[in-house]
Order: sequence, then C-alpha cells, then structure tokens
Amino acid sequence: MLTKHATIDEYLAGLPADRAAALERLRRIVLETAPGAEECFSYGMPAFRFEKRVLMAFAARSGHLALYPMSGGIVTAFAAELAGFDTSKGTIRFQPGHPLPDELVRRIVEARMDEIRR
Repeated sequence: MLTKHATIDEYLAGLPADRAAALERLRRIVLETAPGAEECFSYGMPAFRFEKRVLMAFAARSGHLALYPMSGGIVTAFAAELAGFDTSKGTIRFQPGHPLPDELVRRIVEARMDEIRR
C-alpha cells in the first residue's frame, strides 16, 4: 500500500478499521513521546520527522502492519523484547490483534530520538 496520500489521516481512512486503529495508536504514541515531531511521508509511508531527520515510519502491508525505526541498531537493541514479533534489520512486523506494547513503542521512539541527537 505505498500509494500517495495527502495526509496520514487520508492514508488511515483507506484501511480496514482494525488496521487503522492499530496504526493510529502507534501514531499517537510517537507524537506523545516525541514532542515537536512532524508528520510527513518517507518512501511513500506515513512517517515522523524529528530534528530534520526521519524518526520512524509505519505502514499497512498485505499480511501485516509494520513499524520502521529507520535504524537497524534499534531493532537489534530491542531484539529480546521483540522476540514475539517478526523482525528484520529495519522492520518490526505485527498484527492488529497482537500489537506492539505501548511502553515498548515509547522506549523505541526514545532510543531513536537519542540516535538522532548524537
């Protein structure tokens, strides 16, 4: 689903309710954890810019939802806590019925912000 959308709201509106709700929850957590982050699109995906760099992105794919921390180091650093999820170097995949825990998302956002600040 890498189509062009004018806004993240428009992107989410085109998804089934359960998938949109799961991604909206991620969106809310990122914006609460990273004050001043700006919504944008990166590689055709809804994303967040922090201090002029892409903080992270998310997307709905055909068989899963995904969070992209835009850093392989983040996925590696949280590998133990992400053991119940499908991951690759820069992707964390999950299902609407088995979302990432809110506190884990907050810590991932904070870790990514720290990377950007360094």
